[in-house]
Amino acid sequence: MADVFDLHTGTEPLIVSIPHSGTELPDDLKARLTPAADGLPDTDWYVDRLYAFARDLGATIIKANYSRYVVDLNRDPTGASLYPGQATTGFLPTERFDGETLYTVGDEPDEAEIEQRRGQYFDPYHRTISENLARLRAINGYVILYDAHSIASHVPRLFDGELPVLNLGTNGGQSCGREIEQAATKAMLDQEEFEAIANGRFKGGWITRSYGRPQHNVHAIQMELAQRAYMDEASGAYDAARAGALQPVLKTVMERALAAAEKLHWEISK
Repeated sequence: MADVFDLHTGTEPLIVSIPHSGTELPDDLKARLTPAADGLPDTDWYVDRLYAFARDLGATIIKANYSRYVVDLNRDPTGASLYPGQATTGFLPTERFDGETLYTVGDEPDEAEIEQRRGQYFDPYHRTISENLARLRAINGYVILYDAHSIASHVPRLFDGELPVLNLGTNGGQSCGREIEQAATKAMLDQEEFEAIANGRFKGGWITRSYGRPQHNVHAIQMELAQRAYMDEASGAYDAARAGALQPVLKTVMERALAAAEKLHWEISK
């Protein structure tokens, strides 16, 4: 059995959370899934590879190893929708993004299984985020949690048309300081190669919304990427050339957000 997550520990005030790039499935779950789950089509492919540069920034990186079909680490464990009135998937998904069912009839998880998976997969990941947020805040006085995601460029059930490449989410400005949101947004808009938007279709999931406490110097942002920017969506292959063009933009977003957070911290501390 694989570890629930991989953890790289840094000391700079930055945590990169990668909750949806895992591909492991327990054997007992594999046997209950329909062909719709084959290939794990809703995976955030290669996000850990794309953000490998964050180690050079001194970031702490936590990367889930199990598929979001086991448990979705970025959903409210109570089952409450993050986007009321809009199509989405749940804490223990029973369907794909496109609406195809994931379980054979009668094999859907019951309440006991939901609690079991929460304790085995969800709680350890989130406990580690909490512990490292506290550790880095104690070292630096402030910390940014950067929640890293990607999705297919076209998912008609979830959004119309083609998704912009860069989708920054701050829960409408509530999960981080205003100056940090402005700095990250400006970093996106200063470049011209990739389409960018803040708080569009993706405003930040459970991780961004539950950990962002700017009044306590804990800032959280989500970056949702359209996968065409760093991979060939048709073949599923990582594209090093495309990724190489995108990575400096992502690095600049992080660096400017960190600079804004440091400035905000010292202004408040005066």
